[in-house]
Amino acid sequence: MVSTLIELKNLLFNKEINMKIALMMENSQAAKNAVVLKELKGVVDPKGYSVFNVGMSDENDHHLTYIHLGIMASILLNSKAVDFVVTGCGTGQGAMMSLNLHPGVVCGYCLDPADAFLFCQINNGNALALAFAKGFGWGAELNVRYMFEKAFTGVRGEGYPIERKEPQVRNAGILNEVKKAVAKDNYLDTLRAIDPELVKTAVSGERFQQCFFENCQDKEIEAFVREVLAK
Repeated sequence: MVSTLIELKNLLFNKEINMKIALMMENSQAAKNAVVLKELKGVVDPKGYSVFNVGMSDENDHHLTYIHLGIMASILLNSKAVDFVVTGCGTGQGAMMSLNLHPGVVCGYCLDPADAFLFCQINNGNALALAFAKGFGWGAELNVRYMFEKAFTGVRGEGYPIERKEPQVRNAGILNEVKKAVAKDNYLDTLRAIDPELVKTAVSGERFQQCFFENCQDKEIEAFVREVLAK
């Protein structure tokens, strides 16, 4: 089981695989989108990965809160439209909690490059929440770049320190299974239980729709989103 998980992680981060990464930012930090997007693309473009800027690109863009980010991330990840989500808010805490509410999303909290490295090696989730206001001062773009370098370079899920590899890989898998057991409802049932206006706002952005409809691999989720938009 452990060896199989490691093989899958190696496959995911092979340069021949076009990893799809969604960047999504909410209203309070939208003005920093250009800076964050530049640093993310600077790290992953040379690897051949694709970046989709699906949140707010500036303060006048389609209005989103960190609550909408959780819905957006869950739809993109559960439909396999993207492989990883980079998000955040002022502190990063609200975005992390919002994403982790949803099935199929494992979001870590990241303030520095060590956080990014340890999360990807030990917890091996599919989303990171950054603080785009707290501590975001002189040299902030360097810190963001270094976090992305640690998050998207090398093989994930190898454990740290290396002698703890097997129990860490095993525990990360167990945690995912526990989350599935707790979230017993069908994924679409969880979306239908949310205020429809929240969901519609979350999926109404033009860049979100372009990313989702071009890359969605789940016809049922696609049909649900089209139904929401048609109302």
